[in-house]
Amino acid sequence: MTEYGIEVRVTPRRGILDPQGKAVGGALSTLGFSGVGEVHVGRLIVFSLQAASEAEARERADAMCRQLLANPVTEDYAVTVGAPAGSAP
Repeated sequence: MTEYGIEVRVTPRRGILDPQGKAVGGALSTLGFSGVGEVHVGRLIVFSLQAASEAEARERADAMCRQLLANPVTEDYAVTVGAPAGSAP
């Protein structure tokens, strides 16, 4: 088994109300930052995972997203598999 670093980026789906994104967009405008378009606020989930291969790590992380980490009705997610956190590049 190899330890893989997993990053899951979860964002609200386009067209879904994002009150936090709207508030951040408004605050940026109030602070004088012009030219900022539509803002979406999501979350980044980082963890390590023991798996036999990178493909297995990706498959398991994807299953975790579908079952717990992301709401498939209102959120999109992207999984990145790489070296575990703290390892040499």
